[in-house]
Amino acid sequence: MIKVTRLNGVQYYLNANHIEYVEINPDTTLIMQSGKSYIIREGVDELLESIYDYHRRIAPPIIQE
Repeated sequence: MIKVTRLNGVQYYLNANHIEYVEINPDTTLIMQSGKSYIIREGVDELLESIYDYHRRIAPPIIQE
């Protein structure tokens, strides 16, 4: 789950795996697999970093020495 902020300041968590695509117009809009959309305060770079962090937490890279 990633934390995002609606334009009205309310924060909530979304399952990053359910994001189908992201629109930038100029607000960041998440389109979910269900068809529901969310307009958030975070920019696309911040959003992507949150998604990358989420995936690193649930599936850390395997390092072979």
